[in-house]
Amino acid sequence: MLPDLLAQVPSDQAIGTVTADGAYDTRTCHTAIAGRGGTAVIPIRKSGRPWKDNCPAAKARNENLRATRYFGRALWKRLTGYHARSRIEAQMRRLKSFGERIASRDPDRQAAEIHTRIALLNPFSALGRAEIVRVA
Repeated sequence: MLPDLLAQVPSDQAIGTVTADGAYDTRTCHTAIAGRGGTAVIPIRKSGRPWKDNCPAAKARNENLRATRYFGRALWKRLTGYHARSRIEAQMRRLKSFGERIASRDPDRQAAEIHTRIALLNPFSALGRAEIVRVA
């Protein structure tokens, strides 16, 4: 799926980073990202092993693996900005709390429905978010 999504981005536009979860830690995805000149911010699976350095995608992925092992997963996520992805997913979960599906079929009404949901969420976001403090 990821190569198809990247193909939708015009080839004259540069791709900086592509952030995805561990399910996208595949040769196909890494090759598609490297082919567009982007940097993959994809956590390596816990059972992940180094790939043979026969292509630029494997070299970049192996570098991620080395950094993850050296710094640890938590610090690697902070250093690469991966933690921003979890914030976005949390916002999407809040948005879905109004219902998984969009009721309208017309694209203009769908857009209005989504805008209404966002308008309802914004006051709650303005109140502030919980501060999470690591204890141990």
